[in-house]
Amino acid sequence: MSPELRAAALGDHVDRLYRAAWALCGSREDADDLVQETFVRVLARPRRIEGDDPLPYLLSVLRNTFISTLRARGRRPQTAPLEEDETRAVAPESASPAAIVATREVFAAIATLSDEHRDVLVAVDVAGLTYEETAKAFDLPLGTVMSRLYRARGKAAEVLRA
Repeated sequence: MSPELRAAALGDHVDRLYRAAWALCGSREDADDLVQETFVRVLARPRRIEGDDPLPYLLSVLRNTFISTLRARGRRPQTAPLEEDETRAVAPESASPAAIVATREVFAAIATLSDEHRDVLVAVDVAGLTYEETAKAFDLPLGTVMSRLYRARGKAAEVLRA
């Protein structure tokens, strides 16, 4: 029998989910809303998860919530410029301003990718899932995860070079 997802353990994953949501949405405000909606859905009823780490499950709920939100709006959300003083979850306070700006540019580049490429890139490079966890979370073959990740990284690099 799979272990039950404990509400107390969800707080351990807020930062990683927030970064993943920000990369998906492209805006801080939408990321806040997406993480909150994800937790509302997860906590609405008891959940059983496979394995010890709930992060792959939470990331798939986050992605599904994001897609549902897009469908409900009928269009992709518009990104909003970040406030200059916003450093939360992007870089530690000790980070240089250049590092903070670079991180913002990378998140903006990720937000321009197609859904299938963005999802895999966010799962692996932002949320820190392994290829196997990503494949399981999105119900994809491992080779598909690897090829989408390769293409996504290339496309994000092109956007950053432009």
